[in-house]
Amino acid sequence: MIKVLLVDDHEIFRDGMKFVLNRIQDIEVVAEAGNGQESIELVQRHSPDLVFMDVQMPELNGIKATEIISRLYPSIKVVALSMFGEEAYLQGMVEAGAIGFLLKNIEKRELTLAIHQLVQGRSYYSPELLPYFTNKYLSDKQFPDGIRFTNREVEVIQQIALGKSNQEIADTLYISKRTVDGHKANLIAKTGSKNVLSLLIYAIKNELVEIK
Repeated sequence: MIKVLLVDDHEIFRDGMKFVLNRIQDIEVVAEAGNGQESIELVQRHSPDLVFMDVQMPELNGIKATEIISRLYPSIKVVALSMFGEEAYLQGMVEAGAIGFLLKNIEKRELTLAIHQLVQGRSYYSPELLPYFTNKYLSDKQFPDGIRFTNREVEVIQQIALGKSNQEIADTLYISKRTVDGHKANLIAKTGSKNVLSLLIYAIKNELVEIK
């Protein structure tokens, strides 16, 4: 079972989300919290696989809670929950360690897909958020001093932007999955990214990928 922790200060939303999640095969909501401080305590107690984290909450907001959880429990994956008016907080969640972003109006089918990608270590964000990333991060094409990318590294980033898994990237580029793993690790280190999602944001900002 995929163990999920729900963190949101609105009980009605948590109830609705829990109702949907518990009816998806192999997913179980093991706990729920009304603020960031509670979420940290419940993570320690229940060791969930995935944490759905609201951004704006009392006592301890989602950004700070995500930062603490990502630092203390790096194997636990945190995904942000957002309303349309909360885009300004998304960069903070990326920097804190969130690997995905879901809008609260997400449908069950997309939610199921997102969860299974996230627990496999793949980033996922609602398609409606792509214009936010594009408008905010697409500026000039100036790379920090000393950073250079090989043609293969650029190809790997472009495949990541298409949402492909490591095996799918390997098949497309006719290289081994282990080689893809190595390229990803090198790219994250080279760009100073915290995870694949922040690497993708870097790629958008510096026009390494084309947004259509």
